[in-house]
Amino acid sequence: MSGKEDYYELLGVDRSATSDQIKKAYRKLAVKYHPDKNPDDPAAEDRFKQIGEAYEVLMDDNKRPAYDRYGHAAFEAGGMSGGARGGGGGFHDPFDIFREVFGGAGGGGAGGAGGIFEEFFGGGARSRDASGRQRGSDLRYDLQISLEEAASGTEKALELEKLSGCGTCKGSGVGAGGKMVSCRTCGGAGQVISSRGFFQVQQTCPDCRGAGQSISDPCKKCQGEGRAKETSRIKLRIPAGINEGSRLRSTGNGDAGMRGGPAGDLYVVIHIKEHPIFERADEDLHCEVPISFGKATLGGELEVPTLEGKASVKIPTGTQSGTTFRMRGKGIQDLSTGRKGDLHVSVQVEVPTKLNSEQRDQLKEFTESCGDQNSPMHESFFEKAKKFFS
Repeated sequence: MSGKEDYYELLGVDRSATSDQIKKAYRKLAVKYHPDKNPDDPAAEDRFKQIGEAYEVLMDDNKRPAYDRYGHAAFEAGGMSGGARGGGGGFHDPFDIFREVFGGAGGGGAGGAGGIFEEFFGGGARSRDASGRQRGSDLRYDLQISLEEAASGTEKALELEKLSGCGTCKGSGVGAGGKMVSCRTCGGAGQVISSRGFFQVQQTCPDCRGAGQSISDPCKKCQGEGRAKETSRIKLRIPAGINEGSRLRSTGNGDAGMRGGPAGDLYVVIHIKEHPIFERADEDLHCEVPISFGKATLGGELEVPTLEGKASVKIPTGTQSGTTFRMRGKGIQDLSTGRKGDLHVSVQVEVPTKLNSEQRDQLKEFTESCGDQNSPMHESFFEKAKKFFS
C-alpha cells in the first residue's frame, strides 16, 4: 500500500472540488512552498514537488478519474515521476499493469479485459510493435521564468539529460553481425501463460517484453535498447500571458523510443518568480505606491511603475491613503483573447517621521487652523460612534 499523502489533502480541497478550486489552492501553496521563498529548505522544496504532482494529476481529465478510483496504486506500474526543478523526469502509462494482467491492449478479442481498459481510459494502440519498437517516455521539465517574461513571452534554451537514439546502431539495438531471432522463452508469441491457483494468466514475456523477438548480438553501446543517455539542448517558445503551473508540450523531445520506436514528448511546467513590486491576479496586476502627504493633499501627477516602463497617474486633491487607481491595458495579456488586463495602483500616504522645530510648528499651526472641517472621514466616524462617547 502506498504511503504517499492523498492528493486532495495535499492541496486542501474536497474530492468534489472543481478545476478552478484546485487551481486556486495550488497557486496559494506554490507561492508558500516555492524554493525562492524557502532557500536551503529541502522540506519546502520536497513539498513544492508534491503539490506539483498532485496538481498535475487532479487537473488531468484522464488521470483524475483513475486516481479517484484506484488512488496512488493507479500510478505504481511505472509511475509519473517529476524530475528536480530544472530537470527531467518520466511520465509512464499507469495502466500498463492492467494490460499485462489481462493480456495487453486489445488482447482477448473485442470483449477482452484489455480492450475494456483501453476504452474506459482513453488508450490507443499497443505501445510496442512486433519488432520490439516502443514509444519513449514523456518527460517533465520545471522551468522558472520572471513575471516580465511571462507577460511579454520569451524563448528559452533548455538543457536536459534524456535517452537519445544510439548513434552506433542507429537506434536498432542490433550490433555488427547481429540479427533478430525468435524469443526462446515465448517461442515468438510475445506472451507467456502462468498458473495462479485455478486461473491461468496470460502475461507479457519478461525476456522479449512482448516483441516475440530478441537480438542475437546486441549493440554494445546501448545494450540492445537502441538508445543511450545524452545531454540535449532544446529551444522553447513561451507565449505572452502564460500562467503559473501552465504546461507546454514539446512534441518528440522526450526519451527516444526503444529499438527505433517514436520518441515521447517533453512537458515543460512553468513557474513564475515572485515579483518585488507587482502581484498578479489572472490578467490584472496590483501594486502599492508611496505618496507624500503634500501630494495627497494638494493633488498632482504621480509617477508609477508598469511592466512596460514608467507611467503617470493624476492624483486628485485630498486623496486618501489606500485609494486605488485603475490603469487600463497595463496588465497581462490574455492567452486566448489577446486582451490586456489592468494595473491597479493603491497609493499609501507617507507620514513624515523626522521634522525640525520649524516644520513641527508649521504643521501644528496648519492642523489647528484646519480643525475637523477638512476631515470628512473623521466626522463620519465620530457621527457613527456618538453612542460610545456619551
